[in-house]
Amino acid sequence: MALIQYLTQIQLEFGAVGLLPQVCEQAGIHRPLVITDAGVRAAGVIGRALAPWGEHAPPVFDQTPANPTEAAVRWAVQLCHTGHCDGLIAIGGGSSMDLAKGVAIAATHQGPLKNFATIEGGSLNITAAVLPVIAVPTTAGTGSEVARGAILIVDDGRKLGFHNWALVPKFALCDPELTLSLPPGLTAATGMDAIAHCMETFMSDAVNPPADGIALDGLRRGWAHIERATRNGQDREARWQMMSCSMQGALAFQKGLGCVHSLSHALGAADPRLHHGSLNAVFLPAVIRFNASAQGMQRDQRIARMAQAMDLGKDGAKLDGVALARAVSEMNARLGLPSGLSAMGVDMAIFAQVIKAALLDHCHKTNPREASAADYLEMLRASW
Repeated sequence: MALIQYLTQIQLEFGAVGLLPQVCEQAGIHRPLVITDAGVRAAGVIGRALAPWGEHAPPVFDQTPANPTEAAVRWAVQLCHTGHCDGLIAIGGGSSMDLAKGVAIAATHQGPLKNFATIEGGSLNITAAVLPVIAVPTTAGTGSEVARGAILIVDDGRKLGFHNWALVPKFALCDPELTLSLPPGLTAATGMDAIAHCMETFMSDAVNPPADGIALDGLRRGWAHIERATRNGQDREARWQMMSCSMQGALAFQKGLGCVHSLSHALGAADPRLHHGSLNAVFLPAVIRFNASAQGMQRDQRIARMAQAMDLGKDGAKLDGVALARAVSEMNARLGLPSGLSAMGVDMAIFAQVIKAALLDHCHKTNPREASAADYLEMLRASW
């Protein structure tokens, strides 16, 4: 059975952040708490976003970690309760939006966050009582502004997914202008995160034809514009296209992801200093090669269809999984992303820990080809 569900009202345009007071009113939020990080605040984005409120600007929690934690959720919940806040505005990258979703749960539900994690069977424990969220992305990669899930490190150290339709932001203000000052390295890493979302969800065997179409179109936009956006951050057309790619990848991945994200979630939990988008970029070639022989991939010609969206094989050559994986590796190199896990400072000694967590990750089950512990070890070695 396929579940196809799209819920968020999305504004994708330059200047969309100016609609914040209007969408707060539409969402019934009268006392919002803003969730962001210190970097976004220092860049002046928060001041600009909250200018319409003047001296009555809402309170701001700006201590979101790069990998959001349950401890940070508790800290923000305390501020939320102190201010009697009735909704949340997440302004930032995926970390701020994921933290906001954790706050939305914890501010209205009793018990530790692990009780609500997908892998623990806790999705159904999340109710419509969650605080409403408005999302304003400042990067083009995660797509969390339209997604039903969040990734958080809980108190026992695991990096877990939380999924429920009640967590989907009510409004997403996708303003490419907020990404114009994003540095090249972060542009490349977040952009490859978005491209990985489009490719991995398209490879999944789950049935969702609209998601497949959205993913392929997002891949086409992202692949054609990521180098332009990385080389010239002021390229407004490239920034618009990358924000669309990011949003589309997340609309599509309600269908499910796979081994790329199983591995990046597991390794990101083991070593929180690693950037999620860079990990996805590094793992994507090995996972493409692994998935290429899956029955559904071959039946539906998914390698060829992705290659077509990426405008590859124009010389008439038929691209297989090895060639497609090579194209991704070459793109990573052109963007200046790490050449592999060794370049990121990953110690092979943690591979066993990573494999154990990857097998338990919620994305593991929707990969088009079932991966064993030995398969994950080979993907890690191939990505080294």
